[in-house]
Amino acid sequence: MRAIIVRHGNTFAPGAPVRRIGARSDLPLVVSGRAQAVALAHHFAGISFDRCLASPLARTRETAAIIAPHLAPEPTDWLREIDHGPDEGALEKEVVARIGADALAQWNAAALPPPGWIVDAPGRIAAWRHFFATASGTLLLVTSNGAARFARIALGLPPAHLRTGAYGEVRDGRLIAWDQRP
Repeated sequence: MRAIIVRHGNTFAPGAPVRRIGARSDLPLVVSGRAQAVALAHHFAGISFDRCLASPLARTRETAAIIAPHLAPEPTDWLREIDHGPDEGALEKEVVARIGADALAQWNAAALPPPGWIVDAPGRIAAWRHFFATASGTLLLVTSNGAARFARIALGLPPAHLRTGAYGEVRDGRLIAWDQRP
């Protein structure tokens, strides 16, 4: 089994204020996000994907359609972005003011959700483990940074950031690459 895990492209234009966007915000890609998806498509041009799984949100489906236009992305709920609860749509400085820098650091380092965020970490880890144990072929998965971190945890690794327009690769249960951009 070969899984290419892609984080969707940019949803904010350069210079736009950074906001905490998750499951409740169905944003499309901006011009730079489409360019990231095109770069990924060129990078993976020699790969024949058997299936494409994606979060049901527009930004992931659009990214998937650019990378693998011959495959209809299969909406996969466990790839949906996390729900930032009261912080959804808030400026990053407002999020830090509400939850504190330590809580955000714990989210980044250990996937411990801050108060009010709806994550279901055990369910996400179980879904990734099930996927890695049962999937076959060459698969494209398009998701978010919040959801992708649980792939690493399911493999027994610490969570790590996946930048927009970047990918990771898992082959036969082993992480081969993470946070790579073409």
